Amino acid sequence: MNESLTKRLFGYILLAVISILFLMPFVWMLRSSLMSLSQIFVMPPVWLPSPFKWDNFTRALTELPFDRFFLNTIIIVALGLAGTVVSSTIAAFGFSRIEWKGRNIIFMILLSSMMLPGAVTLIPTFIGWKELGFYDTFYPLIVPAFFGGGMFNIFLLRQFYMTIPRDFDEAAVVDGATYFQIYYRIILPLSRSAVIVISLFTFLGTWNDFFGPLIYLKSAEKYTLALGLQMFQGTYSSQWDLLMAASAAVILPCVLVFLLGQKYFLEGITLTGLKG
Repeated sequence: MNESLTKRLFGYILLAVISILFLMPFVWMLRSSLMSLSQIFVMPPVWLPSPFKWDNFTRALTELPFDRFFLNTIIIVALGLAGTVVSSTIAAFGFSRIEWKGRNIIFMILLSSMMLPGAVTLIPTFIGWKELGFYDTFYPLIVPAFFGGGMFNIFLLRQFYMTIPRDFDEAAVVDGATYFQIYYRIILPLSRSAVIVISLFTFLGTWNDFFGPLIYLKSAEKYTLALGLQMFQGTYSSQWDLLMAASAAVILPCVLVFLLGQKYFLEGITLTGLKG
């Protein structure tokens, strides 16, 4: 009993130490965002601002049109999230609940696309969007979400759907239900956790995406938060207090979304399927 208690205590201490190490950059960013420039690099480090410089946030978010950057990011995130959820859930339903010739072969071919580095398809994809006249628009950042939203999302949902007993489908077919009714009324409600997981992944990935907007957006008024933050850093590279304040404001929505959805994230990522 004592040995078991000692192992558990050691495990808790180890987890606490690792958590502190991971939280250090975040804590450093927050304390720096509330300090004057002269306080940030004082040695030994000062952890509590004196006084608290709350006006850093106002100054940082008004030096550049961050309101426009926020709006652009929200538009891309909202439409991309909607497209990903709709298209990936339907595609996963087709690969897991409907029998059709060549289903597994096509799924394996699509799954193998995950092994292709993004750099391989970057240039032809960029040329394609530019030839279509969509360069410097939001279309390259939104439209792909309505065509599967990434093979990983389809794979994750397919694996989850396959844990749901087929008895439900058979009973629904006997009652005269169509495939769409089975998808909408049975599969989606039972896979809420998995859908929330891909929603979290999509939100965080799109919100923090820097490379996509950098490639496809040219006009400053169309910049997202990631590009705006980089532009802010380039303009005010020596004003670390304002840079940390802007970074904290950009990260805050991600932290709130993850805290609100962490229960479903842990539940869905295990792919447990139905609860007993």
